[in-house]
Amino acid sequence: MNRYNQYMLECIELAKQALEKGNPPVGSLLVFEDQIIGRGIESGKSSGDITQHAEILAVKDALNNGYRDILDQSVMFSTHEPCIMCSYLIRHHQISKIVFGVYVPLVGGQSSEFKILETETIPKWGNKPEIETGILQHECEALNKQFAEYLSQQK
Repeated sequence: MNRYNQYMLECIELAKQALEKGNPPVGSLLVFEDQIIGRGIESGKSSGDITQHAEILAVKDALNNGYRDILDQSVMFSTHEPCIMCSYLIRHHQISKIVFGVYVPLVGGQSSEFKILETETIPKWGNKPEIETGILQHECEALNKQFAEYLSQQK
């Protein structure tokens, strides 16, 4: 199995945990040289804290595990395109590559009108990260469908 698929399958498992708690199904990993250095499970809705996005929690986990100096050499995997807020964090830490399953057009850091992941006008952010999309896209879309069904039942 492709290593990217393996990491994305783990992201999907994390996303399922988020979904079980009523959160959007987002799971994220930070990987350095085939070693997972940070994990994040979306919990903004269940915690009431909008900053508890999976990507932010994965970076915090890596920082707490002592990996600050290698974030710029790491790859972030996520079921979803990082939002604008998460994209700022990614650029601040100069994470070199982003791999995700599905786009988030209205607030995505690449696909929205706010292209935080693509801009090179902020000198201290350095080069934009390499971006690879569509990894296990159908599986990520299936989780989104489950979340939409959950939301419709909550009404």
